[in-house]
Amino acid sequence: MSKYGMDGTVLGTLITPYCTGMPNLIFVLVMAKQGGSGAEVLTNCVVNNVTNLTLLIGLPAALWGMAITPGKKPGSSSPQLNRLSMLLTLFAVLFFTGIAWAMGRRKEIGFTDGLFLIGLFLCWQLFHIFDLIKTNRRRHKTLGRILYLDLFLLVAASYAIYLSTDGLVAWLSTIPSGFISARHLGWLSGWLDVLPNGVLAFYYGWKRRAEVVYTSQVGDGHICIPLCIGLFALFKPIAVQPFFETGVLILGAATLVHLLFIGASGRLPRLAGWILTAAYGLFLYLGLLP
Repeated sequence: MSKYGMDGTVLGTLITPYCTGMPNLIFVLVMAKQGGSGAEVLTNCVVNNVTNLTLLIGLPAALWGMAITPGKKPGSSSPQLNRLSMLLTLFAVLFFTGIAWAMGRRKEIGFTDGLFLIGLFLCWQLFHIFDLIKTNRRRHKTLGRILYLDLFLLVAASYAIYLSTDGLVAWLSTIPSGFISARHLGWLSGWLDVLPNGVLAFYYGWKRRAEVVYTSQVGDGHICIPLCIGLFALFKPIAVQPFFETGVLILGAATLVHLLFIGASGRLPRLAGWILTAAYGLFLYLGLLP
């Protein structure tokens, strides 16, 4: 895809989020089909996003470093454009999360809220699609037919994910107690759904492609907040639990850390990576132990 005009930030914003975020979308559909709890969907989304912004960016940064502008060539504007695009995407995280938090203050996210959240997501995606078309026309590039094959593979894999997720949710629902049970459905599904993000983050972290690590993890977060929450709210109102506010506060703090370091120096120091990893441990403690 890079050969046909999709640089790292575009791949991370428009392509990889749908690949890695598809399990979350399918979990929403399965829960809606089975009449499941909106609180579990909310937990799934929070676990996914906090894991993305703390552990899956922090740990690769701690291991290999995370520099957005490595080896910049004289006269090249691409690294700076990647950096500006990433800052915009991080600001979008704050905006979407803030909107969801404000809606959650009423202790319920309903049908109208869901429409609004989905509309926000679609406007954000349309902005990037038109920007991609404009950039490719300037470069005289086309996306190529290989994109249609990729879309077909995504649909085929999504159906397989749907079958497995449907079976897993039905199985967990029959287990009333214990850690692996219906009581922790949101947590367990969130960890399972975030595994593709982990593979992506560690692979591109090892390859020193920080812009792909960042935009893929942040872009995947947009699939959950606002899209997944908005979709489920169309089927059934979501009761907001106190855990949601805790997760949102940690998510907002992690986003501010990323904005600070990427905006100031274009890199996330190893020490900050370890701090973000520790913040994920705090998130687990506050969410699971009480």
